[in-house]
Amino acid sequence: MKAFIICSCFLILSGCVYNEESAPRIVYESTSIGPQSLPLPIKHYEKVEKKIDTSVPANWLPDSKIEKKWTAIVLHHSGTDNGNVAIFDKWHREGNHWEGVGYNFVIGNGTDSGDGEVEITYRWSEQRTGAHCKTPDNWANESSIGICLVGDFDRSVPTAKQMQSLVKLISFLQTRYGISKSRIYGHNTTPGARKTACPGKKFPMAQLKSSLNF
Repeated sequence: MKAFIICSCFLILSGCVYNEESAPRIVYESTSIGPQSLPLPIKHYEKVEKKIDTSVPANWLPDSKIEKKWTAIVLHHSGTDNGNVAIFDKWHREGNHWEGVGYNFVIGNGTDSGDGEVEITYRWSEQRTGAHCKTPDNWANESSIGICLVGDFDRSVPTAKQMQSLVKLISFLQTRYGISKSRIYGHNTTPGARKTACPGKKFPMAQLKSSLNF
């Protein structure tokens, strides 16, 4: 009887072991779903594109390989009734003997370019030092962005479309370079700049700054 019980236990234990050994078949069959049948991570990353600011014209975005760290903005008026980048470029070359127009941006008044049209110059597209605001250490030309609005703001005010474009442009530049309102100057209030009336006594600087976020 004792021998029978021992044999029965042995068979029962042997059966448990056999049943446990059948488990790998289930695992094996589940692993038949090979990696190639699963979504590959690379398919997810292929869809991720570099974020591009589509709220502004593409030519406002400098080439990241040459982009400078700008720290201020200096505003100018042309002091003329009309003008555009091409005209100012000619004047600055022939009259001042510079290599080209001194500003980074020019905003038209509807005469030689569209009312509120923002033109970029080669100094912006090539991220070159400006020639718009001389200071003793040349910091303004080296580190500030020169924006010229076409018009004589000693006699008149900018057009509504010029101001709308100016606010949009400055807001973009503020966000991109972390430039606060305190670093937005008229030519006449730029630290170290020569005495000048630019951008004109009727230029609405206070109104402009109240329209900006920070």
